[in-house]
Amino acid sequence: MWVAKTLKYSLLVLSSPDSGSGNLAAARFAEAVIDGGHQLYRVFFLDRGAATGLASAVLPQDEQNVAGLWSGLAKDHGAELILCIASALKQGVLDETEATRYEQAAATILPGFEIGGLGLLVEAMADSDRLLTFGG
Repeated sequence: MWVAKTLKYSLLVLSSPDSGSGNLAAARFAEAVIDGGHQLYRVFFLDRGAATGLASAVLPQDEQNVAGLWSGLAKDHGAELILCIASALKQGVLDETEATRYEQAAATILPGFEIGGLGLLVEAMADSDRLLTFGG
């Protein structure tokens, strides 16, 4: 008898929430992974994808709030959302530590997101059954 295996997925998101559908497709795929009973191990946002965690971004009312979808996945399912530190700084995304380091008034990161190094992407690649890339 065949038994379905639960897989551990990690995602690499390279596109910003406002540049096409790559970021939204990644969020929808992450939801499908969780709904399918699989594990979403880590989502790593690199390059323009790091803009996903920018709290000060304001979208037109008729556009999908992709960052809100990601924050919901973190809140409701414990999804680990990591913004590459170098990419995040270029996009103006700062956590409390980076805001203090760069003498900025406040953090600009959305709840549910964390800033981390590329080592976390390498770790996700090693520890996951599948790594899928969105955007590019």
